[in-house]
Amino acid sequence: MHRAILLFLLAGLCLSSLDATAKYLVRDHALFLVVWARYAGQMLVVTPFAWQRGGPAFWRTQRLGMQLLRSAFLLVATFCFFGGLRYLPLAEASAIIFLTPVLVVVLSGPLLGERPDRTRWIAVITGFVGIMILVRPGSAIFHPAALLLVVAAVCNALFFVITRKLVDESAYTTLFYSALVGTVGLSLALPWEVGDSSAGWREALMLMLLGLLAGFGHWFVIGAYRLAPASLLTPLAYLQIIWATSYGYLIFGQLPDRWSALGMTIVVGSGLWLALQERRPSSERGPRERSEWGRASASGGSGRRSTSDP
Repeated sequence: MHRAILLFLLAGLCLSSLDATAKYLVRDHALFLVVWARYAGQMLVVTPFAWQRGGPAFWRTQRLGMQLLRSAFLLVATFCFFGGLRYLPLAEASAIIFLTPVLVVVLSGPLLGERPDRTRWIAVITGFVGIMILVRPGSAIFHPAALLLVVAAVCNALFFVITRKLVDESAYTTLFYSALVGTVGLSLALPWEVGDSSAGWREALMLMLLGLLAGFGHWFVIGAYRLAPASLLTPLAYLQIIWATSYGYLIFGQLPDRWSALGMTIVVGSGLWLALQERRPSSERGPRERSEWGRASASGGSGRRSTSDP
């Protein structure tokens, strides 16, 4: 159990470091190049892991279309999130992405046929109140790029909803396909998109680091979920906001003001409340809720945050 918690905390550190590295790079380099490095690195790290754990047939899937659609949503979420980071503070941007669990509740009705209880709807409303406080006029995040972060959160939520439709697939297969669309699609287009770009040795090392952080972050998440239930680990994901705030201050000299901090606290609190609902005894939840909410969190770890990474 302690090992699982350690792995999950390491995953959070890797993914928060990924965000900070991406923000640093997108200020002076093509967004396309930064996103490609993130996916190529993840593919290089997780493919051998999936092969070792899932066997030579780890890539075989009975639901190819849904796997590719899920991977495409993650790619769009990453583009939007990294694009928003170019203009907005790291801590506030990360807080908006933590709206993902709340949006999953909203989407689970029309897309999964679930009926979230009143407690979950209270968390949804509370989360949106927090976002309104966070993006209020006059705040550091009141910028057109904030819309990119909202789109990223929606795409991330769709990514997790589809993950819950793939609970019958191997977690290692899903882990592999998480990076497939981004890696293949961006690699094919790379010569045309960044042909005139140049990067020194320092930037090249940071691009390599970006990919390694993505790959090892997802690797640690899967390892943690193999050792402990999602209900125990998921609340720990919200500690990432501490890393994001620390990186924002130490690297970029940015700290949330009082109202932004309040909005961030409300958003994180609503998501944390949802996560804690998973720790209720199974007798207090319906059979569909027991089967899908818990298992989806485990295979959802191959995505990003919720641990919630674009």
